[in-house]
Amino acid sequence: MTLARTLASTLPLVAFSLAVVLTTAATAPASAADKTMGFFITSVGPGDGGNLGGLEGADAYCAKLAADSGAAGAAGKTWRAYLSTEEDGKRGISARSRIGEGPWYNALGELIAVDLDQLHLNPNIVLRTALDENGKRVNGRGEKPNKHDILTGTMADGTAYFPDDKDHTCSNWTSNGEGSAQVGHHDRHGGGNTSWNSAHGSRGCSQADLAKTGGTGLFMCFAAN
Repeated sequence: MTLARTLASTLPLVAFSLAVVLTTAATAPASAADKTMGFFITSVGPGDGGNLGGLEGADAYCAKLAADSGAAGAAGKTWRAYLSTEEDGKRGISARSRIGEGPWYNALGELIAVDLDQLHLNPNIVLRTALDENGKRVNGRGEKPNKHDILTGTMADGTAYFPDDKDHTCSNWTSNGEGSAQVGHHDRHGGGNTSWNSAHGSRGCSQADLAKTGGTGLFMCFAAN
């Protein structure tokens, strides 16, 4: 009888405690660390056209800009440039395979995409959200200078091109003269489509040629972790 009374008096307290825990968990705000910057467009390019020092140089450039930005948590992340490569006789490295699995937020904590599928099917990448590492908007079509051509070297699904007779990556990001680079439009305007990552090819790989179609050698950086 004593045990029954003890259980009877204890159960309401346990139930109440459990309800408090569940309510707290459901209403507690998400940690600020969950929305730290994991995506940005480079505020400036290296300045040597399509020569980014290859993937290694581009990744290092992303890491440097992230660290210099002072954004919370940015310096502790592994940064990867959203760039594909090409190889003879087979597909090269695909941009989508380099950048982790998401989610990714911009410098203001706005969600860009929860995962790779959303990123390549319906991302929150438009002029307002595709910010640089300092949280500033990047010039789009109709603004001077136009900077909406973003280097990617990739197809719309984020994969590298099949081998063909064209250069889509400025010789795997080592050319500042001959060749071409596939670019996307972060503002989703121009080129006859709304692709953020595969709108058209550049006229060449020099800094001057990139500018002729509306770019300055900018590219996108994603946190892979």
